[in-house]
Amino acid sequence: MFIDQAAIYVKAGKGGDGVVSFRREKFIPKGGPDGGNGGNGGSVIIHADRQLATLLDFRYKRNYIAPNGQHGMGARKTGKSGDDLVIRVPAGTVIKDAESGNVIADLVEHTDEIVITRGGRGGKGNSMFATSTNQAPRKATKGKLGKGKTIQLELKLLADVGLVGFPNAGKSTLISRISAAKPKIADYPFTTLIPNLGIVQYGDYQSFVVADMPGLIEGAHTGKGLGIQFLRHIERTSVLVFMIESTGGNLKEQYETLADELASFNETMLKKPQIITITKMDLADEKRRKELDKLKFKRGMTVIRISSATGEGLKELLDVVWKKLRFKKPHKANN
Repeated sequence: MFIDQAAIYVKAGKGGDGVVSFRREKFIPKGGPDGGNGGNGGSVIIHADRQLATLLDFRYKRNYIAPNGQHGMGARKTGKSGDDLVIRVPAGTVIKDAESGNVIADLVEHTDEIVITRGGRGGKGNSMFATSTNQAPRKATKGKLGKGKTIQLELKLLADVGLVGFPNAGKSTLISRISAAKPKIADYPFTTLIPNLGIVQYGDYQSFVVADMPGLIEGAHTGKGLGIQFLRHIERTSVLVFMIESTGGNLKEQYETLADELASFNETMLKKPQIITITKMDLADEKRRKELDKLKFKRGMTVIRISSATGEGLKELLDVVWKKLRFKKPHKANN
């Protein structure tokens, strides 16, 4: 099951208390203070792991509490600190404060991590309060409490290319042809209910990752349809491929509607390199092909006609995608 959002409660461990203790040994009747300090509480660390692909685990476990530090002991022995609690999440996870909505961290790369809340410091034992005028202090301090907070985890897939289109535009069929991904394909809307990732081999040694997103509908950015759940995944992609069905009415208006939905969700999305693909060309008759010859999009827009069924235009599409990717910066610049 693909889960890309979760809210969890995290709390650091409490520091151990310092203790009041005096040295008691034979022949030393008036030993000095030897109370040790408490150990620090464990911190909560969130760590990005590229081996993970979903936030599913956080659907069943929502509370994460780090161990407390141990109390100090006599003979100036410091209590053992609590172990840090490391929570592993998929690379590409954004961490937000659940109350304010502010972004705390964006763990894009494998092994990126953040200390989300630090453990409480251990208290001081009475040996720390000994002075020349107070050689037998009976004072020790308590360990500090570890802080807790509720955080929101949001996964944004790390893909080079995002396929954008209305339901049934041919996105799943395309990704099944150009990669080893095997998404569900059928002739009805919303076949794709979760994002699908496919690795495309280009040439002998190059490759790139394509994300097939559930189809958008007009008003998706306001919560209509299924697309609103996955618009965030397109934010990280380097290149956008708009897929418009060849037999689907006014193609220019379709592109503008899709572009408006992306811009309404995040106005910076349309600054990415774009490619328009006119899909299902095997279904376009001669008359329709002539109409498409006259179709003009905005100046400089790359338009490619493809058919995933016959293979028409697929090599040209991959060549153009690769060319645009070569001039893009890494994912971190596309957040």
